[in-house]
Amino acid sequence: MEKPVSESQTPSSKPADKSRSLLRSSAVVGVMTMLSRVLGLVRDVVVANYFGAGSSADAFFVAFKIPNFLRRLFAEGAFSQAFVPVLSEYRSLKDLAAVKQLVDRVAGSLGLVLMLVTALGVVGAPVLAALFAPGFYLNDPLRYELAVDMLRLTFPYLFLISMTALAGSILNSYERFAVPAFTPVLLNLSLIGAAIWLQPVFDQPVMALALGVLIAGTAQLLFQMPFLWRLRLLPTPKADFKHEGVKRIMVLMVPALFGVSVSQINLLLDTLLASFLQTGSVSWLYYSDRLAELPLGVFGIAIATVILPSLSRKHAEKSTEHFARTLDWAMRMVLLIGVPSAMALLVLAEPLIATLFHYGEMADRDVTMAAMSLRAYACGLLAFMLIKVLAPGYFSRQDTKTPVKVGIIAMVVNMVFNLILIWPLAHVGLALATTLSAFLNAGLLLRGLIRDGVFSWQPGWGKFVVQLLFANGVMVALLIWLAGTPEQWLAYDLWQRVMQMALLVSVGIAAYVLVMVAGGLRPRHLRH
Repeated sequence: MEKPVSESQTPSSKPADKSRSLLRSSAVVGVMTMLSRVLGLVRDVVVANYFGAGSSADAFFVAFKIPNFLRRLFAEGAFSQAFVPVLSEYRSLKDLAAVKQLVDRVAGSLGLVLMLVTALGVVGAPVLAALFAPGFYLNDPLRYELAVDMLRLTFPYLFLISMTALAGSILNSYERFAVPAFTPVLLNLSLIGAAIWLQPVFDQPVMALALGVLIAGTAQLLFQMPFLWRLRLLPTPKADFKHEGVKRIMVLMVPALFGVSVSQINLLLDTLLASFLQTGSVSWLYYSDRLAELPLGVFGIAIATVILPSLSRKHAEKSTEHFARTLDWAMRMVLLIGVPSAMALLVLAEPLIATLFHYGEMADRDVTMAAMSLRAYACGLLAFMLIKVLAPGYFSRQDTKTPVKVGIIAMVVNMVFNLILIWPLAHVGLALATTLSAFLNAGLLLRGLIRDGVFSWQPGWGKFVVQLLFANGVMVALLIWLAGTPEQWLAYDLWQRVMQMALLVSVGIAAYVLVMVAGGLRPRHLRH
């Protein structure tokens, strides 16, 4: 059992990560996130089985995406990236009483703002639904009204999950990574339970999913409170916008709204434009994005979560060399996992969609259409992951202006590509536009870190890239040889799909790992 943090904690206390490798912490977060993402896929399988890719599913995904987008923007995005560096600095330079005061003031100030935003969102649900899904409003009144009704239930999730993110940021800063990483499991369990047991209660069965979101937000917040109490940092909320720490966080947070969440804004723009396309387009993009999010969440976000507190402390301690080495390590880990993940999604798009979603109301055509957008997202997976680990290189130095400039450029480019590619490629063009803008975003972030002198390439990159290319080539060749045709996967029953997919995944991982090891990669090379 972990002991509560002592009141006698001083600035000289050694942070826990002195004795823990970043790889170990990333693995803990990755395992917990994998559990959450696997349950997330189970959730999507259940939703696809009960609701397919029809109008009711489209309406729910819009009603869920609006507060979920704001959650990622405020909670996981701007707020966390602004709060963690300031909290880490307080932890390094001040005593526990000062840290507790900061936590109390931030909780009160953030909570007050969120309550006001939530009230406005519930009252203004018709306007929000029309704004974010104008195609529903103009062309499908029944789907629009359903989205409005569900949004009134889902919008309070923003308040609950943002306060949960505050708790998670505190726990991450104290190296309690497992608890925040496990918390999303409760969302998936709530939605699975709602789809199975609550949907018969409603005249519109899909309304059960909206209620499930509200239940999940409450459960996630309550779950983290005992762990904060053990740290002696359970907030006693007090709104105080004049507190020095709160003011610094607010200054950092405003530009960070764009800097870290551009990919989410781009996905929301995709939903807006997809609402004008044929029925099912919103759902196809949702299902394909969920699969692309699996490796991004398990590995990319896990690494980013771990390195932000570490980079923040290294910056506070003016350890420039260790700062650069940490960023270099993070980039290598992203390539090591991101490249084979992207290749697998490209090769196995139809088999993956069919195995997970081709049941109940999910038709053959839905599989084909979702697989097309999955390939477009897969092409940008590496860029999405790089953004996650490069952005902390700025936020840890409390520089939020540079990422916001990069973010605005990427968002404008994404919108231009959306308008160009939607005509010939429909929903696939929207996914491809997001991919192209992500590469621009990642490239500009990397260039800025090199220009600022805080990132430098460490020795061994040439050999690493050659190993990576060869190992991925072998893996892709094997997967293509063994995968079979899309028609075969559509004809398989459940167990045939599961067994075939298990074989492909096992062979692909084994081939990739064996070739990397034969090329000289060893466990010591993965440690930071």
